[in-house]
Amino acid sequence: MTRGLVLASTSPYRARLLERLDIPFTVAAPTLDERAHDDAFASTSDEAFATMLARGKADSLRAQCSTSFILAADQLAVLPGAGTRTRTRTLLHKPGSRDKAVEQLMQLAGRTHRLVTAIVVLDATTGQTWQDVDVVELTMRPFARAEAAAYVDAHAPLDCVGSYRIEDAGIWLFDAVTGADPTSIMGLPLLKVCKLLRAANVPALIPKR
Repeated sequence: MTRGLVLASTSPYRARLLERLDIPFTVAAPTLDERAHDDAFASTSDEAFATMLARGKADSLRAQCSTSFILAADQLAVLPGAGTRTRTRTLLHKPGSRDKAVEQLMQLAGRTHRLVTAIVVLDATTGQTWQDVDVVELTMRPFARAEAAAYVDAHAPLDCVGSYRIEDAGIWLFDAVTGADPTSIMGLPLLKVCKLLRAANVPALIPKR
């Protein structure tokens, strides 16, 4: 029996990235309420928090997709605390509105933030999991509110953590990007996804050409 792959996400960005691997998959919406776990962020590392959410997304679909492999991901945008006397950091969410997107960009302007993306592959039949985390550091250049507003008005990144898409004109807002995999910024680090899928033997699903 051929076992399928399920992407536990309704993100069109993640689906388009996964399509690049030439593995057949279906999409299902996880039922995890991510915001309900925000209180745990302060006492948890970025990597552990993202992994907890990704695992929760996969687990929420296990009964529904009991004969499948489930691929889930969660991405955090984290702004470290300013100055040297505090370790307080800020967890950024999808802005959802124009004004919040502009404010978020102004919060990031001239500073370095982290994109932390956790990925989990769950064998829904056995419960075995494979997981990894990818981290990218991004430094935005200083810019004025008018430039932030112009970008938001032109590209409407309202569904993007950090209020930008580096694959469009949002690249103008940056001075530097440090990371091994550019696809990680878009929500699904394909290099590590491929590694986990190989470990789970999911590439056996690739049709013969």
